[in-house]
Amino acid sequence: MTRKASSTSGTWIDPDDVPPAGPDWFEGADHYRGDKLVRQGRPKSETPKLPISLRLDPEVVDWFKQRGPGWQTRINDALRKFVGLT
Repeated sequence: MTRKASSTSGTWIDPDDVPPAGPDWFEGADHYRGDKLVRQGRPKSETPKLPISLRLDPEVVDWFKQRGPGWQTRINDALRKFVGLT
């Protein structure tokens, strides 16, 4: 009969060996004002973009992608210009 393999690794780390949490560790912690979580980073947009599925010709996508990062934004800008929103 074969022996069942252990599901845990044998490299246990003593919690006393963990380095103390310094100021850098606390920089990434969640911030609360009272009971409310204060979000970090970019604020939520009042007009968020909608994720959609759109079928485009490969040549069109390649043309925008070849011009570098931001190709989806450039497609959006081209469509806004076409419909007269800018």
